[in-house]
Amino acid sequence: MLQNKFLFNQSSVSLEIIGLPDYSNNENKEKISIISQWKLIIIDKPVIEGNIDHLISIMKAFYSYSLSLLNDEIASYESNFIDITFKNSYTHILLLKSSKPNVKPLNISIGNSVFTDIINCFDQLCSSNNVKINYSKEFKSLKNKKGFILFDKKNISKFLLPPLASLFSIFLVSTAFIYIYNNDDKSSLLNTKSKLISFKSINKIV
Repeated sequence: MLQNKFLFNQSSVSLEIIGLPDYSNNENKEKISIISQWKLIIIDKPVIEGNIDHLISIMKAFYSYSLSLLNDEIASYESNFIDITFKNSYTHILLLKSSKPNVKPLNISIGNSVFTDIINCFDQLCSSNNVKINYSKEFKSLKNKKGFILFDKKNISKFLLPPLASLFSIFLVSTAFIYIYNNDDKSSLLNTKSKLISFKSINKIV
């Protein structure tokens, strides 16, 4: 039976959902209510995939962890499938645990931009009319918290201000260096011109 597939993209991240409609409820054949597979594809990182329980678990982890960040709480999250910990202002560590025996946990390091891209893909999935997921009340409550707005101006500044400040500092230092270098070149050029003029004057006198 041919399965449906939907992609939710945001810059460096793609979320792929594969599954079937619920024919017992006479659903549209182009929609998905029964998810058989999903893939979270991050540029230059291993593909994350699993079943529907894994998907809901990882979404819950990201929303909970983000809420902790925005509330200035200790940022960390642990579950049977995924742990997320805060390394520094720019980096977050994902530890993905397989339910299969003898499979080592997968450790992935992501930056703020990738983190927000993942959240954006999850938001797209939650608001999609093409994919139906029966979320728990706890998950719905977590997702709908007013405090969770990653793209609010204040929250953007929390994520982006430190790296922007660093870039601005580098720009200032580079500009100052170029200015000093140019001044030195101009001084050197003027001195050279003066010497040439003096040399020409001497030649004329001679």
